[in-house]
This record gives sequence, structure tokens and C-alpha cells, in this order.
Amino acid sequence: MRIYKVGGCVRDGLLQREIKDRDWVVVGSSDAQMVALGYKKVGKDFPVYLHPQTHEEYALARTERKTGPGYYGFEVDSSASVTLEEDLSRRDLTINAIAEDEDGTLIDPYGGQQDLRAGILRHVSPAFVEDPLRVLRVARFAARFNFVVAPETIGLMKEISATSELLMLPAERVWVELDRALGEPHPDRFIATLRECNALAVLLPEIDCLFGVPQPAKYHPEIDTGEHILLALRQAATRNASAEVRFAVLVHDLGKGTSDPALLPGHLGHEERGVALVEDVCERFKVPKAHRLVAVAVTRYHLMVHRAQELRPQKLLNLLINLDALRRPERFSEILLACEIDATGRLGMADSPYPSADYLRDARQVANDVNVSEYVQQGLSGEQLREKIDQVRVRALADARGV
Repeated sequence: MRIYKVGGCVRDGLLQREIKDRDWVVVGSSDAQMVALGYKKVGKDFPVYLHPQTHEEYALARTERKTGPGYYGFEVDSSASVTLEEDLSRRDLTINAIAEDEDGTLIDPYGGQQDLRAGILRHVSPAFVEDPLRVLRVARFAARFNFVVAPETIGLMKEISATSELLMLPAERVWVELDRALGEPHPDRFIATLRECNALAVLLPEIDCLFGVPQPAKYHPEIDTGEHILLALRQAATRNASAEVRFAVLVHDLGKGTSDPALLPGHLGHEERGVALVEDVCERFKVPKAHRLVAVAVTRYHLMVHRAQELRPQKLLNLLINLDALRRPERFSEILLACEIDATGRLGMADSPYPSADYLRDARQVANDVNVSEYVQQGLSGEQLREKIDQVRVRALADARGV
């Protein structure tokens, strides 16, 4: 029985990155022996155990053979005869197929250290194509490390994309990968990599179709809508935006993919058209409610937020109400940040000011300062109270603007 440290913890140690979790592989053991030693079995589909003291994961060395379609169609062999090299050969990328023994010696049969130094994501073996989730994982690692995907690995990813395997992935699993990738330092690389291997058209056709769609050069020097999304995602990462904001940035312009070709580069009405598409994406991948609310609000109102200083007091109040600014200030801040990222996520505009955000924050404060209790004490209630409060808030906004 031999125990080795494997996978991400070895990789991150070589990259001198923070190691969050340590995983171990056990060679020459069995289920009965692991249980007898006090390990707690937790793997339903694979032989995985928790250490009795550290609670870190220990897995029996195993090989896998594809027996059916989808993410779960595998036959596993975890017998004591499986070698370390055989276990490492089933892993997705060479940088994740490095092991370390108890003395600190590295076992690297597939050149993972060399690929780490070169900044390359390369598959370990042709068996890569047997697990469709690896397409998303490779794209996510590109977003994390800003590494280049080897051409031969892109070729295998294209093979997977050409089948129905990606569509068989559980929606919740796809969302986990998407959400994690958007939170990485280079989320634009995730989208670009999926597009390079044709997976974006399969999983997120609403995003894929934005590439090649022109926009007015007056507002978008980058012209291409898809390129704008990539630039905006870079901005979101630079500003350390929340997960909800990053998702909203990804989907806020989906309506532009349905614009009338005869009217291009104009996109009249793309905001409202985009809302239905965002709702479809959220439903398809079981997106959390908080993400959905921010994304829908940004999609529907981002142009109005950009033009906030042009709005008359009544429309300004309506916008604040529609954005739930008075009741949900934290969500309101996220919406404003997503809109700011949209405005500055354009070619040569990363450092441009965005006065709309401060203007709307000030307007929210003015509206919020209205003394509601005064009108309650006057005996107003229900619709009468709401109308009176709105009237007073509109007047306050007008006075603040000097109208």
C-alpha cells in the first residue's frame, strides 16, 4: 500500500499558488482495507474515502472505461493491481497528472511539469474524449491560469462538441463550471476557449451568435458584439466583481443576437428582447435566483441607466423603483456596477468615467430621505399613500436637479 499526493495540490504547489485542498491516491489497497484502517467511504460512484483524522479525500487508484453515453457512463476498476501510472493516465490534463510521494519525489510520467513551465493545457491520453465535462474544465483552467490550450487538445474538444455528449451533461454541473469559470481571473478566456472548440454554440448559442454581430462604432469602437462581451468580462475581473455581476455582464446583450439584420448595426429594442433569452438561459442551467434578478434588471435597464442624467424626475423615480433601489441597496449597487462595466468594457474605454452611477446613487438618497411617516400620520394608506410619496419624491428629485 502506497499513498501519493496528486492532482491540483501538486500542480498549485509547483506554481507557488495557495493550496486549498489536498487529494491523495492510494495504490495497492482495497475497500475492505481502507474501511478497516478507519477511513470513511463517501464515494457513491468512485472509491473515495475520508481520512479518520484530517478528513482529506483519499481515493483508490483506478482506471475507467467508457461504457455508455454521458457523464456517468463509465466502468471503474479500483483493484489493488492498478498502478499509479495507470491512475494518472486517466486524468484530464498533464498538469493534473503529477503525483508526489511521501519523500517529496515527483512522479510525472506525462510531462506535466514541462507543460506548467510552458503555460500549456494538454490532454494526457486519447481517453480525454470519454468525459464531456473535460471541455468545460479545460476552458475553466484557461480562465484560471491564462494558459494556452494545445492544438491537439482543442482537436479532441472539437470531437466532443460534434457529438451529443455535451448536451447530456447535467444542467447543474454545467452551471457549476460556468459559475466557477466566471469567477476566475480571466473569465473571457473561458468563453473564448469554448468558442474555439465549438462548444459555445452547443451550450450557450445565445452567446455564440453575438460574435460577428456589428454595433455602432460611435458607442462600441470594438464593433463586434462578442468582442464587447469578452472586454466586459475582463473589466468585471479587473474590478473584482461579484458572481452575480459577472453573470449579468455575460448575458446583458443577448438581445443583439436577434436584431433585424436589415437594421444593423442598430439594435433597437434589444434590451426587452434580451430579457426572454436571459430567462431561458437561467431556466436551462438552474441559475440561482440572485444571479437571475441582477441579470434581468441589467439586461432590461442598462441603456436607461447609461442615460440616467437625461431622465425627467418622474422617469428617474420609475427607474429607481424598477431597480428596487430603495428596498435593495446592495442589489442596486451590483446593477450599477454591471452597467458601468458594460459602458467601460469597450475598446480603449476601460478607464473612462461613468457619472451615471454616482448620479443614480445620489438620486436614490434623495428619494430615500423623504419622510414617509409624516404622511402615515396624516392618515394616508394604500394607494393614496403610495401616490403621495411618489409625488413628494418626484418633487425632491426635481429640486435636486434644479428643475
